[in-house]
Amino acid sequence: MWGLVISLIMAIVIGFIGDALADNMMPGGIIGAAIAGLAGAWIGNLLFGNFGPNISGFAIIPAVLGTAIFVLILGLIARLFRRTA
Repeated sequence: MWGLVISLIMAIVIGFIGDALADNMMPGGIIGAAIAGLAGAWIGNLLFGNFGPNISGFAIIPAVLGTAIFVLILGLIARLFRRTA
């Protein structure tokens, strides 16, 4: 139970850090940060491997980098749909 809570907190923190690196382009607030943190950790692990400090199953450096990439892409897609609507 505590592992899940810590993982969600880490996902939210990583999501907000990635959002700050990607120039605050993420829609969705805290729920968006949690989703971006989880997806970004997965993407970062695929692209950069599993190095650096590891907290609750998250390799921090690749997770933050992957989240920044994910948020940047998500923000660009959201901006594209805002222009066309």
